[in-house]
Amino acid sequence: MTRRASTAPAMPATTKKLRCAIYTRKSTDEGLDKEFNTLDAQRAACEAYITSQRAEGWVLVRDHYDDGGYSGGTLERPALKRLMADIEQDRIDCILVYKIDRLSRSLMDFAKLVEVMDAHGVTFVSITQSFNTTTSMGRLTLNILLSFAQYEREIIGERIRDKFAASRARGMWMGGKVPLGYDVVARKLVVNEDEAPRVCRLFEIFAETGSGIETVRLLRAEGATSKSGRPLDKGDVYKVLNNRTYVGEAAHKGQVYPGEHQGIVPRELWDRAHAVLQVSPRVRANQNRAQTPALLKGLIFGVDGRAMSPTHCRKNGRLYRYYVAQRVLKGDAAGDASILRRVSAAEIETAVIDQVRALLRQPEVVVGTWRAARLEAPDLTEAEAHDALHRFDPLWDQLFPAEQVRIIRSLVERVVVGPAGADIRLRLDGLGGLVRDLTAIAPAALRAAA
Repeated sequence: MTRRASTAPAMPATTKKLRCAIYTRKSTDEGLDKEFNTLDAQRAACEAYITSQRAEGWVLVRDHYDDGGYSGGTLERPALKRLMADIEQDRIDCILVYKIDRLSRSLMDFAKLVEVMDAHGVTFVSITQSFNTTTSMGRLTLNILLSFAQYEREIIGERIRDKFAASRARGMWMGGKVPLGYDVVARKLVVNEDEAPRVCRLFEIFAETGSGIETVRLLRAEGATSKSGRPLDKGDVYKVLNNRTYVGEAAHKGQVYPGEHQGIVPRELWDRAHAVLQVSPRVRANQNRAQTPALLKGLIFGVDGRAMSPTHCRKNGRLYRYYVAQRVLKGDAAGDASILRRVSAAEIETAVIDQVRALLRQPEVVVGTWRAARLEAPDLTEAEAHDALHRFDPLWDQLFPAEQVRIIRSLVERVVVGPAGADIRLRLDGLGGLVRDLTAIAPAALRAAA
C-alpha cells in the first residue's frame, strides 16, 4: 500500500513558539448574557488571526482574559490585572486585542502597560490596526491612535455631563439613592404617603429643638426608621435637612432648579429649619444650655423640708450658679444655723452625678437593671445592659442639658443638703428606662463626639 504524503504545512523545527494571549473588553454589561456576545466576537477574530500566524510559531494560551462591564478609562479591571500578573511571571509573549481601545483608552495608562510589556519582552498586536510596538514607527502610530481614543472618551464624558446638567435644569430625577419619602415610578419621583409624614416630623422636631441628637432621640422614640428600616442616626437627619428635593427642587453643582416632582416639606417649615442650621452647632448647644433649667430643680431640699431654688449672679463677666434656701429668699433665715443658706450648683450637681456613676458601676446594680429593663424589652441581654450602663460616662457630657435633666429626674428621688453635708437618695426603678434611653441615643451622640 502506498502512503500519500501530507500536504499540511509543517512548522519549521527552528521556529520559536510565541505564546499569545487574547484580551477582550466591553464598557457595559449590556448584552453579555447572549449566547454569542461582543466579547466572543472579539475573541473569535483574534483566534483566527493567531491561526493565520501558526507558521510563525504563534500559539494561543488557554487562559481567557475577558473584562465585561469595565471602562477603558481605568486599569482597575480583574482580567487585565490577571493578564499583567502573567506577563510579569513570563507566561505570555504576545498580547492580541481587536482594537487598541479594548486594552485602554488612556494614553497615560497605556504607557504604563507598554512599559511592563517592554520589560518582559512582550509584543502587542491590534488585529484591525496593523503596527508593531517594537519599532519607533509602530510606537508613533500607537500614540496617535491612543490620543484619538482618549479624545473620544473625553468627548463622550462631556456629552454625558452636559446631558445630565440639562436634565437637572429641567428638574428631572437622574437616578441615585431614592430619598426617604419618595418612590421611583417610570423614572420619576413620586411621594410615598407612608414615609412623607416621617420627613415632615423630622423637620418639625429639628426646628423646635435645634439639636440633631435630640431629633434622633425623639424620632427613635416614635419608631421612625430610614428607608431601609434601620433606626435613624444623626447623619441621616442632616442629610434629610439639606436635601432640596423635599421642597420640590433639583440641585446640581450649586444651582437650584424647580423639580418635576412634588415637594413634601412646606417652604415655611424648610425656612425655619434652615434658619436653625445657619447657626453653628456649638452656638446652638450653648443656646440650649442657657434655656435649660437647673439640673436639680425640684429635687434638692434643705433640712427643713423646703425646696431650694436655683439662682445665679455674674461677677467680672463670669456666671456663678447656686441653689438657695427658700427662707433666705423670703428674708426670714437670719440667725438660723440649722439650715444651709446656699450651695454651689456646680459642686452639688457634680456630687450627684458622681454618685450616679458609682451606682452604675456596681455589678449587682447591672443585673438588677437588666432584669427591670427586660419587662419592657424581653430581647435585651445582660451584656447589652452592661454596655449601655457603661456608656453613661462618655455620653453624659455630649447630651444637651434637657436630656441630662430628664435622666437625672429618672434616677434621683431627692437630695437633702444641710450644714453636715448632703444626703442623695437614688431611684433604682428608673434604671430600666435609662438602659433603653442609652441604647437609643448613644450611637448618634458618640459619633457626634468623635
